[in-house]
Amino acid sequence: MQNRADPRLLDAERLIQERLGGRRLDFDSMLAVSNIYRAATAVRRRAEKGVLSEFGLSWGGFTTLWVLWVWGEMQSADLADECDLSKGTLTGVVKTLEKQGFVKRTPVAADRRKVTVSLTGAGLETIEQLFPRFNLYEGEMVGNLSASEKRELAELLRRVIVTAGSS
Repeated sequence: MQNRADPRLLDAERLIQERLGGRRLDFDSMLAVSNIYRAATAVRRRAEKGVLSEFGLSWGGFTTLWVLWVWGEMQSADLADECDLSKGTLTGVVKTLEKQGFVKRTPVAADRRKVTVSLTGAGLETIEQLFPRFNLYEGEMVGNLSASEKRELAELLRRVIVTAGSS
């Protein structure tokens, strides 16, 4: 397949090697991890500006709705872990989603300091309308990859995730 990378990215990679080239560094690893960050940031920004903004959602808000949709009601600490958000950030996200009418918080009977978070009817309706559109967006983001390249990319990223999680 032809290399369709943005020439500006390739220029940035060349500049990095020119500046750091005299050092004993693992450039392949550095560029791989750097491109993971770049890709994640670019995909997230475009999602927030496009499909998510139409629903009044941030990335964190979308992730929270998605997790609750897939796994159901959960305690806020578990929800924060599952969404990969700090507890403080999740609190702000949940407050916003609650104001929008998408989620509700319920105190845990055994420990009223803890709360469970669940989707409301409006939240369920929103994620069910949003997700097919979000999935089309996901297809656009990897539209220049073949089906086998998408599977390979997913597998390679899984390995990186497992390695990062085992530290």
